[in-house]
Amino acid sequence: QVQLVESGGGSVQPGGSLRLSCAVSGIDFDINAMGWYRQTPDQGRELVARLTPAGHTLYPTSLKGRFTISEDKVANTVYLQMNNLKPEDTAGYYCKTKPTYSGTWGTGTQVTLYL
Repeated sequence: QVQLVESGGGSVQPGGSLRLSCAVSGIDFDINAMGWYRQTPDQGRELVARLTPAGHTLYPTSLKGRFTISEDKVANTVYLQMNNLKPEDTAGYYCKTKPTYSGTWGTGTQVTLYL
């Protein structure tokens, strides 16, 4: 069965950086896309990054230049590098298989910004 475990969240000052990790089992990155999402109490889960098997990436216009998705196929791990973090980036962050289809979710990792 497919399993995903996120890590790397924590508290950070505005302008700082974090790298989130998603350890994946049961999925072949060569044939499946991966995605990162975030969720706050007053909003649904929002796609923040997508990576296809061909290496194409997708980001919301508002996040371009700050967030970068990548993967290590040997380690079966997907990463989200977040730079120049802002207070509005505070959220639970989740990785997901097959972001354009009904894939499998991880259980999330919290990112909190402090002024």
